[in-house]
Amino acid sequence: MDISQLLIFLQSHRRLLVAFSGGLDSTVLLHQLTLLRDSVAPDLEIRAMHIHHGLSTRADSWVTHCQSLCQQWNVPLEIAYVQLPTGGQGIEGEARQARYQALTQTLLIDEVLLTAQHQDDQCETVLLALKRGSGPAGLSAMPERLAFAHTQLLRPLLNSSRAKLEHWAIEHQLTWIEDESNQDDKYDRNFLRLRVLPAIQQRWPHFASSVTRSAQLCGEQEQLLDELLAEQLAGLMLDSGALHIAPLCEVSEVRRFAILRRWLRFHQAMMPSRAALQRLWQEVALSREDASPRLQLGQHEVRRFQGALYWVRIFSNDKDKIYSWPAPFEPLSLSGLGILSVHSEGMAVRTPKADEVVTVRFKANGFQYIVGREKGRALKKVWQELNIPPWQRETTPLLFYGEQLIAAVGIFVTKEGQASGTDSWQPGFQESD
Repeated sequence: MDISQLLIFLQSHRRLLVAFSGGLDSTVLLHQLTLLRDSVAPDLEIRAMHIHHGLSTRADSWVTHCQSLCQQWNVPLEIAYVQLPTGGQGIEGEARQARYQALTQTLLIDEVLLTAQHQDDQCETVLLALKRGSGPAGLSAMPERLAFAHTQLLRPLLNSSRAKLEHWAIEHQLTWIEDESNQDDKYDRNFLRLRVLPAIQQRWPHFASSVTRSAQLCGEQEQLLDELLAEQLAGLMLDSGALHIAPLCEVSEVRRFAILRRWLRFHQAMMPSRAALQRLWQEVALSREDASPRLQLGQHEVRRFQGALYWVRIFSNDKDKIYSWPAPFEPLSLSGLGILSVHSEGMAVRTPKADEVVTVRFKANGFQYIVGREKGRALKKVWQELNIPPWQRETTPLLFYGEQLIAAVGIFVTKEGQASGTDSWQPGFQESD
């Protein structure tokens, strides 16, 4: 893609964040964008971000290289030092997840994210999807444009071969990083790149472009299905994002699985295999009524509650832990669950007395007398009567004065915690994303 085509591709977007590894692909992309800015589009605002994974002994020198290039090209550069999650996705998947999380956090208002995947990357992605037995959604691989965070992710080089990018880099005397891990064929993508695709392209030189065209056709079919099923999916979803089960029993398996995939995509889940979808339906949706089924998909679970499927983030919570929350009640972090703080609105409780120690817990014994109810109930019964899902019961902060339960923050207040007149305050809880 030359810079005139690049300008057309960008359309009206003028604030750009480039994912900049310092490798050949992202170096060519950033160089083309700076040429475009400096020649015909001075209104372009370009920033770059380099992700330091710490996986290579040369990672620090890569940072220095990227800083030098960005200084030379007058591009502000942000360095993100990340730790890989342990989601069981392997190093490649975990590194990808860490990169996109860091990029999401730094994106500004009206800024779009640009990444440098090219035609050869697209070909590898399709072949990996075939290896996994993916359907049209997986085979559509990487679109040129897709919704991302609050904005869009653009891939301007997706129809350019690596050979063309290398020709551009040599012609413009660019320097780039060579990641030694790219030569390790124990990784599936590297195995394809190093051993499989060279043989295929020697026999069929236009193989990568043909695969890219097939991916685009699969993407068009998926977009059509999205449009055809959008109204039905919206009618099946609750305001909470949960999905009604009963209507899905009345449709064909093909349509049911198509709706389930789009529901999972709505929650930004990685697409599961067909076997995982079958397990979701048989083991979660259709399990016996008194069961509490769950299916883990990455760092989330699909769970069933009151005839609906819910997409639930997995939290690790010590139910026996007690948090001290002394006055003046500064924001209190609850071990990754979220932040407890004083709000200007919400369920009011009485102000604690001078001799009452304020704590936050996650379980309470004995009968609880809730405002608006005459009889006392065990906490488990209260949760059931209020239709609180089991996973929310385990992570809802319980406010105590001394040994007395005052409130389940945001859900109920006990009679012992009932506010009177101006003698009150509002604790609030913001869950972690």
